[in-house]
Amino acid sequence: MTDLPIHAVLPDLLAALRGGSNAVLVAPPGAGKTTAVAPALLSEPWCDGEILLLSPRRLAARAAAERMAALAVEKVGGTFGYATRMDTRRSAATRVTVVTEGIFVNRIQADPELAGVCAVLFDEVHERSLDSDFGLALALDAQGALRPDLRIVAMSATLDGARFSRLMDGAPVIESEGRSYPLELRHLGRPAEARIDEPVTAAIRQALREAEGGILAFLPGVAEIERTAERLGDIPGAIVHKLHGSLDPAAQRAAIAPDPTGRRKIVLATSIAETSLTLDGIRVVVDSGLARRPRYDRAAGMTRLVTERASQASATQRAGRAARQGPG
Repeated sequence: MTDLPIHAVLPDLLAALRGGSNAVLVAPPGAGKTTAVAPALLSEPWCDGEILLLSPRRLAARAAAERMAALAVEKVGGTFGYATRMDTRRSAATRVTVVTEGIFVNRIQADPELAGVCAVLFDEVHERSLDSDFGLALALDAQGALRPDLRIVAMSATLDGARFSRLMDGAPVIESEGRSYPLELRHLGRPAEARIDEPVTAAIRQALREAEGGILAFLPGVAEIERTAERLGDIPGAIVHKLHGSLDPAAQRAAIAPDPTGRRKIVLATSIAETSLTLDGIRVVVDSGLARRPRYDRAAGMTRLVTERASQASATQRAGRAARQGPG
């Protein structure tokens, strides 16, 4: 297995969980926390059941399980599996199950004791969703009332460790260094009257001329991705992939993996690619600066999607995709 920055602090994390029930892990993007922590816990004396690893997105859940299985030279559904709303791959032999936050909330409500589960790992807790916060509250409640032996770990790249430590009864905070490569930032700007797909297409074509490696472009939604793909057309020596939640798993895997024929890869993605994923070969990120988020409309009494500026934390996460495997 490739040596990752997270391996330097795994002994501290294991020691913390041998001596207590909770821990907080702060690890920058690319440190390896998503795929290295759960396998390291499997051989611990207290870990005689299943480990649940919570992921904020279906794509990230499936990719994490597939990566851990590949590192163990196994097929998904053996020691490492996943369970999402649309797809499940697990068996009686599964020891680590990557689940989306909604699946976990349903499971703990149906079984508050979490029978057979020895640890729950909350990945990317900084993203703060209702299911994530509710799931953590339910897990801590179950630990306090029914399962004092249950281990709970909160993990994130941009986590306020001290705040979560207080929430988790003074849990120790373990910090990992990241794997940093040089990252050059360029601000191109865009005309206010132009649709976002026009300047993004121009930026991608500029990157094709001036930089090497794959290109990842962040756009707010599927409509903008489709228009950008149409504007790009066929590019000699390159292939365009789309990456969003409504694609079938095979198309999502193709966008994440290296191109088998060695072509330069251009990935047009929503915010689904911000965290928990490493897209092989990406050296350039083109960021529209926009994201489409669910927001509750009091007047209408319902939740709707709103296009808004991406937060600074999101912009930092997006830019970091370009420097995970080399200078970007």
